Amino acid sequence: MGESMPRKSQTTPMMQQYQAIKDQYPDAFLFYRVGDFFELYNDDAIKGARILELKLTYRSKNTDRAIPMCGVPHHAVQAPIETLVDQGYKVALCEQVEDPRKAVGMVKREVTQLITPGTILDVKPGKATENNYLSAVLPTGKDYGFAYTDLSTGELKVSRLRNKFALQNELAALNTKEIVVPTDLDDQDAQWLGVDRLLSPQTVTAPSAEASYVSQDLEDPKEVQVVVMLMQYLLTTQKRSLAHIQKAVAYQPSQYLDMDMDARVNLDILKNSRTGRKADTLLAVVDQTKTAMGGRLLKQWLDRPLLDIKAINARQEQVQDLLDHYFERSELQQSLTQVYDLERLAGRVAYGNVNGRDLIQLQTSLDQIPSIQAILDQLDDGAFEKMRAQLDPVTDVADLIRRSIDPEAKLSITDGGVILAGYNQQLDTYRDTNRNGAKWMAELEAHEREITGIRTLKVNNTSAAGWFISVPNGSLDKVPEDRYERKMTLTNAERFTTPELKEKAALMLTAQESAAGLEYDLFQEIREQVKAQIARLQKLAALVASLDVLQGFATVSENNHYVRPQMATKGHDVAVHGGRHPVVEQVLGTQQYIPNDVIMDHDTDMLLITGPNMSGKSTYMRQFALIVIMAQAGCFVPADSAELPVFDQIFTRIGAADNLAQGQSTFMVEMMEADAALQHATASSLILFDEIGRGTATYDGMALAQAIIEYLHDHVHAKTLFSTHYHELTSLSDSLSKLQNVHVGAVEEKGTLVFLHKMLPGPADKSYGIHVAKLAGLPDSLLKRADTILQKLEANGANSAEVAAQPVAPEPQPVAQVAEPEAQLSLFEPEPVKPKVSAVEKKLRNFDLMTATPMDAMNLLYDLQKQLKKK
Repeated sequence: MGESMPRKSQTTPMMQQYQAIKDQYPDAFLFYRVGDFFELYNDDAIKGARILELKLTYRSKNTDRAIPMCGVPHHAVQAPIETLVDQGYKVALCEQVEDPRKAVGMVKREVTQLITPGTILDVKPGKATENNYLSAVLPTGKDYGFAYTDLSTGELKVSRLRNKFALQNELAALNTKEIVVPTDLDDQDAQWLGVDRLLSPQTVTAPSAEASYVSQDLEDPKEVQVVVMLMQYLLTTQKRSLAHIQKAVAYQPSQYLDMDMDARVNLDILKNSRTGRKADTLLAVVDQTKTAMGGRLLKQWLDRPLLDIKAINARQEQVQDLLDHYFERSELQQSLTQVYDLERLAGRVAYGNVNGRDLIQLQTSLDQIPSIQAILDQLDDGAFEKMRAQLDPVTDVADLIRRSIDPEAKLSITDGGVILAGYNQQLDTYRDTNRNGAKWMAELEAHEREITGIRTLKVNNTSAAGWFISVPNGSLDKVPEDRYERKMTLTNAERFTTPELKEKAALMLTAQESAAGLEYDLFQEIREQVKAQIARLQKLAALVASLDVLQGFATVSENNHYVRPQMATKGHDVAVHGGRHPVVEQVLGTQQYIPNDVIMDHDTDMLLITGPNMSGKSTYMRQFALIVIMAQAGCFVPADSAELPVFDQIFTRIGAADNLAQGQSTFMVEMMEADAALQHATASSLILFDEIGRGTATYDGMALAQAIIEYLHDHVHAKTLFSTHYHELTSLSDSLSKLQNVHVGAVEEKGTLVFLHKMLPGPADKSYGIHVAKLAGLPDSLLKRADTILQKLEANGANSAEVAAQPVAPEPQPVAQVAEPEAQLSLFEPEPVKPKVSAVEKKLRNFDLMTATPMDAMNLLYDLQKQLKKK
């Protein structure tokens, strides 16, 4: 945002001050405090007025120094800030930092906070269970240093990501809106990192005390460096204590069940791929949490399922324990509903924007911990023994708040009414003075009414005029001479005072001001005492959040009749009996949903799935993947029984989609997703491939599909579900020993296709594509024509498209005589008997399809297409 300011010599002192501050924040909207308003000037005002729909006016309008301006009241500034930040802008809040009444010359102003998309703290209604992550990326030459934090909770994680692919996945998983980057970031990295995200350059400096503290457990120098850069940015923008930022925890995506961004989207885990909302997702089904922090942790568990079988079994033991104790679980849920967001309350304490009501919420939450401990004591299976021992009720903090903060505390901490009576003797004295003074004023009013006989006389006060005696104009003749001192004349009344009234009013004002100042100081002291216990509060919050997720798993498992999966310690066999799709089941109901088995022993690595469109092939594939995710997250699964290995990665190629922004067609996206699996999958991975090859010509697609199947079978050995419409591929079961054909059952009844939604052994007999088109409502004449073409194709072979393309006519039409009965008709002259072999044909003849990789085949197709386009 450029500036169009007049020269400083032509501006007022205030505008010179504004410009000096604005020069420090050229990429932010500067909200400049003037009295009770925050104002925007110059280009900020022009652009801000348009975005925020504010009235644009001018300062010094009738001079040659007219300055565009707009503003908002200080008490209503939050909504405009949120609007700008949501659109990817930064906002610098410039406050008055000295009392205007005591200022000499210009009131001193400073930017007290820089609010950015990654650092906004105020949680919108309905967003309490969402994290707002700020990330930092530091290229190291061959890989990337990566860190992220949620400023509202203090969570801080760091990693070394091996390549751009891994970094893209992490950024997508975290839904990062802002990335801190080094000032010398390469233009190429900046281009792709900045797509739909704000890039915030930061100089990498020597570690501050805060950065040294949070990075003290890290061993990798690059991880330390990226954490230091992130912390420096936070300190620069927030300009306050960051005591709630937790020590950085190093991690690797490979420590968890790894799912790339395509898998997360295709499986509708946290967001529905069509609507972008929570509804109709795995999260929506299993979310029975009672706290905001539990809701956030549930998302993390679903997004990063475990690989450690001991940790998986430990979670499942806890779910089983809660499942077996219904009444205790119900009591636990009641206690959890009274626990507020401990993570964010601790953050607000450290951040300095906590108020009295926040502290009362903290105390209410802490008061539930003893009852939660008692409930865990009643669970006799021992699964919660360690958690029970670690639960710290932080009773000292709860007791401090209970005896110091008024349960009906006001929101503002500067207007009084926050500190509880009896906590501080001096404050009580000031309050008594005010109460006694108010009583004295009421007695004075009654006394003066009796003496003067003026029933409308009032003793009142305002912030501007202080205390006074008010007499309406119509009763002024009743006022005894020399009884009062005239103070102020109004239109309808006269205001008076007396020496005694002045003395008492001065005493009350002193007590009121002293009480307000003392109360504010006391609140700050209390906050600092609570702040000293933030580490304990954060540890407690983590335990309560885990307990909340576990009780949610137990509840959803009981309600939906899920079973505990048996996790195999050896081998890679799969045996899911009566498996169900957890999301689709909620829509259809258990009575209508048809369960299916997934059986893949050590002799089966791949299921080749055939069957009609809309019959449930994709649902079957997704169903199995979601069962795997639920099991490794620690939840029970929708099945009659389930024996599962621990999978290390999930790859998906499901649905048709393009990426036009990067110039990638549907087929190219399909090939890139397939390549990701072929390059990175291991024998412990799960691969879901749906209709590979359909984005190109039939033979091209079939060749690629077969080559991919063979490559996975011979080289990768991952458990693979591969659905296809190429029925010719089902013959591969004769040559590939670990491939098994299965199909979705369907029958024809009086010309109408009926889906059985049941997975059966062997290949499907045909595709039923025209039947599906009929179900979709296509015109009868079109369907009849399609059926005629299909019959001709089936009678003449797959190369007879020209025959099928002949128009249908009521009577046979004469055809031209040709020398060879088998030859096809041609619009052109017959070709020479010995045609010259083209370069394209030579390449095709010399290409060894059986030994080629899928990427080899795709490259060949690309080269051939380029050659043909040149002709």
